[in-house]
Amino acid sequence: MKGLLGRKIGMTQIFDEGVVVPVTVLQVGPCYVTQKKSAATDGYSAIQVGFEEVKPKRLSKGELQHLRRNQLPPLRHLREFRVKPEELDQYQVGQKLTADVFAPGDRVDVTGTSKGRGFQGGVKRHGFNRQPKTHGASDRERAPGAAGSGTTPGRTYKGHRGPGHMGNERVTVHNLTVVRVDAERDMIVVRGAVPGPRGGLIILREARKQG
Repeated sequence: MKGLLGRKIGMTQIFDEGVVVPVTVLQVGPCYVTQKKSAATDGYSAIQVGFEEVKPKRLSKGELQHLRRNQLPPLRHLREFRVKPEELDQYQVGQKLTADVFAPGDRVDVTGTSKGRGFQGGVKRHGFNRQPKTHGASDRERAPGAAGSGTTPGRTYKGHRGPGHMGNERVTVHNLTVVRVDAERDMIVVRGAVPGPRGGLIILREARKQG
């Protein structure tokens, strides 16, 4: 499975035969293959990919030694991508992966961390309806209302939706279309929105559910 790490640059729009298309610009790579895992040694087939060079003092000694063993620069982020056993020979430790791994028209899954919204009420967090503004409910407009049903069961069921912490969760958006690829600047433009703030880390994978 093809995959890259990168950062979200932001959203813009392009014109496709007179139609406005919302797109997200992603800065991907350059990434490095930092480790290969096989079924014989690890029980599954995968490659470990590193992204974003940093000063050596930013990493632990274990991380530095892991990278220096293969003459790789200090890399801030390491992630694994599962690959089929027969595809493992296509990658070599130290190999550089750039945006040209993908081409326009490819379908991809993008994973990121959604924006944190803090503690929010039920209306914003779950889309609950507001209560009447009149008939004595002047101060209950955005309150969630009753959460249980009296004597039976005499409690609120586990998992009941209500106010609470919103956002700052790992989110994956499936089946986005690659619109443009700029290999020279390591940029990929995908159609639609991508989770997370500008500058947030994203994981770009070949779509699992294409169709």
